[in-house]
Amino acid sequence: MSLTKKQFGTLSTGEDVSLYALESGEYRACWSDYGASWLSLVMPDSRGRKDDVVLGFSSFTPYAAVHPHFGATVGRFANRIAGAKFSLDGKDYGLHANNGANHLHGGRRGFGRRLWRADIATIGGEPALRFSLDSADGEEGYPGNLCVSVTVTLNAQGELGISYEAESDRRTPVNLTNHAYFNLSGEGAGTIAEHELMLRCSHYLPVDAALIPLPGKPTDVSGTAFDFRKGKRIGADLGPALLGYDHCFVIDSLPSGEPFAVATEKAKGRKLTVTTTSPAVQFYTGNHLNGIMGKGGSVYERQSAFCLETQYYPDTPNRPDYPSCYAEPGKKWAQSTQYCFSVL
Repeated sequence: MSLTKKQFGTLSTGEDVSLYALESGEYRACWSDYGASWLSLVMPDSRGRKDDVVLGFSSFTPYAAVHPHFGATVGRFANRIAGAKFSLDGKDYGLHANNGANHLHGGRRGFGRRLWRADIATIGGEPALRFSLDSADGEEGYPGNLCVSVTVTLNAQGELGISYEAESDRRTPVNLTNHAYFNLSGEGAGTIAEHELMLRCSHYLPVDAALIPLPGKPTDVSGTAFDFRKGKRIGADLGPALLGYDHCFVIDSLPSGEPFAVATEKAKGRKLTVTTTSPAVQFYTGNHLNGIMGKGGSVYERQSAFCLETQYYPDTPNRPDYPSCYAEPGKKWAQSTQYCFSVL
């Protein structure tokens, strides 16, 4: 068990960016204080050979440029807010429109392009990182001075835990998630079409062309391409009518600690199970990866990874019928997710 730190890069402001490596048993995870970003997860396969199963870059420079949020902690509000605006307590708030007419992953800069403070610790004898960030009232258009922390742990059983906490002096929407891209064959090892996925999600949110949820209640997945309850290949129902997934799935009511997702890749013999306190997950199949140069010369093409972004529903600030995402003054906002990697 160990946790090490080294310089990863330098911002144009002259501030140093660090890389942190957590090691426990056969597992090694790297994170950066730039964007509180998850950079890698190295694990064995069923034959003992190790691969990195998280997409990203080998150096800092590409992370400082525009990229598809590889491993970033996104916020203040992950996913989309329709029309880049919302009303709260009788006041209208305008946000930066960075996804057509809509607001995506916190806007112009968002938390994924900020330098976070980082502290090294141990929790239960295992290595832990705590990232923290202050977001001022009015930043990106949001109300309230918001203090955010993200705590990352890794144990020898391959369980990587992420705990999110936030406090605000005004009522404000908060939706934090991590945007890691996974390929259990190894990053750069082709598409994830043959991965099998089980989601304990009986409903999903249909969306319009701009990926904003349609009016009405969540839709039953029965008899649709969105039914992963019994598990199936990710690519089983993809084709001209459905080119890929980028949809919010409502997580069924489950006992505490019960996984809502299980992904397996049989050729290498790896499995990922995910548990969360969040009400939903955005399942994304890397539909917009288009030949991005990744680690060690890897080229990331369409659907070469999948994301399981645990979160509140998209556009929640405009949808009073959705579960509340608001941080309230004097109350701690908290959610957590555990990604457990193992060998079949």
